[in-house]
Amino acid sequence: MFSCFPQSALTDVDMQMRGYLSAVQEAELVDLQSAIQRFMRGEVKTGNAQFCPSSAQLCIELRERRAIRELLARRAAGMLAQPTGRRGAA
Repeated sequence: MFSCFPQSALTDVDMQMRGYLSAVQEAELVDLQSAIQRFMRGEVKTGNAQFCPSSAQLCIELRERRAIRELLARRAAGMLAQPTGRRGAA
């Protein structure tokens, strides 16, 4: 992600990396990958698309990706639990 966005000459890359790693350490990899892809494609509406998102912006997007993934999983589990055929009253 860092190679896709310009960095300020004043940016301490090591400190920035530590901040991101600390912020995302408990995230699921699939959510992290999805969030980063959305930032790189310009699909995230928050912040300035010309610059790398802050760790807080990334965490907000991570939470949204997790919520959507969990919702889809619950919906799929609910569909599997329902009977496939409906019986009408005769």
